[in-house]
Amino acid sequence: MGGGSGKIIKSMEQNRPSIHIFRVIVKAGALFVLFNFAFIFVKSESLGRITLYNVLFPGRERLPFGETREAYNLSLYNLDAMFASHVISGTEKARDEYRVILIGDSSVWGTLLTPEQTLAGQLNAKSLTACDKSVRAYNLGYPTISLTKDLMILDLAAQYEPDMIIWLTTLEAFPNDKQLDSPIVANNAEGIEKLIANYQLRMDANDPALVEPSKWEQTFVSRRRAIADLVRLQIYGALWASTGIDQVYPENYERAQIDLEASGDFHGITSLSESLAFDALDAGMSVHPNTILVNEPMLISDGLNSDIRYNFFYPRRAYDEYRQLLGERAKANDWKYLDLWDLVPASEFTNSAIHPTPYGESLLADEIAGAIQNHCK
Repeated sequence: MGGGSGKIIKSMEQNRPSIHIFRVIVKAGALFVLFNFAFIFVKSESLGRITLYNVLFPGRERLPFGETREAYNLSLYNLDAMFASHVISGTEKARDEYRVILIGDSSVWGTLLTPEQTLAGQLNAKSLTACDKSVRAYNLGYPTISLTKDLMILDLAAQYEPDMIIWLTTLEAFPNDKQLDSPIVANNAEGIEKLIANYQLRMDANDPALVEPSKWEQTFVSRRRAIADLVRLQIYGALWASTGIDQVYPENYERAQIDLEASGDFHGITSLSESLAFDALDAGMSVHPNTILVNEPMLISDGLNSDIRYNFFYPRRAYDEYRQLLGERAKANDWKYLDLWDLVPASEFTNSAIHPTPYGESLLADEIAGAIQNHCK
């Protein structure tokens, strides 16, 4: 009996197919190589639209931006993922909604401000009505200063059926040499090339500042950091939803500079009219027929050398000329234009000459609220 069983077992072992580890490794490697290169055909926008926001987690009140884990936020270059995480992507426009989209830099995004303290948050707290509808403001500001960055976001925002766009900007966004400086612009070369073609911008589509990924750089291995960022954005969604934290709020920070250098230089520019990206401004103002352009508030120093410079960013000579040029252009094009440059007292700025305190932001919100409501009268 035992001998017979032994023979059966031995026979089964002889007939069992042998596992060749080397072949398994080779096949797995081949499959990974195929997957890696097949990833070239996977578009970033397809990956970006896969989101848990507005499904498991509420949409964010502002576009993702951050450099520390404590903020439950991060900076990435995938615009589709950024918009997919925003509340505007998950909010179907109601029949009685008057939708206002805010475009601009870190002052609009709200550096050192909670979502409720931002311009959008304060406008929404006012429960405004316009054209017999309820006003709902959406914060699509994004840190870094560039008209082309604003145009890129503004162009995408048009699909969300805004009734009004309010575009806040400042001279620092205008120099030609600043247009591609923003990392989110430089790393969206395909989108910028389309903007150049669609709006006949004077920029060079082959500018080396635009990051054009090679075929290898579009593989899974090369894009693993970007993919990891998309995953992290989803993970942070749970943490943000439970805490409401989307940036770090330090107890102490360096206040905006009041004592200034005795320099009249602005980006080495000698002729503003020839060195500013007015073509990008014109393009942005053509995206939506109901756009209000706002020259945003800034700190006006009364400290050392304040007779030469208004603040860290601007010499008086250059800024005064900019205001004249911008005002003339707005009038010539019949734009809706608010010049609010001196609205906020110097004491109501935080760590930058363009970052208002909550009270400073409330002064701006009052002006913007009036412009929204007066539009329909």
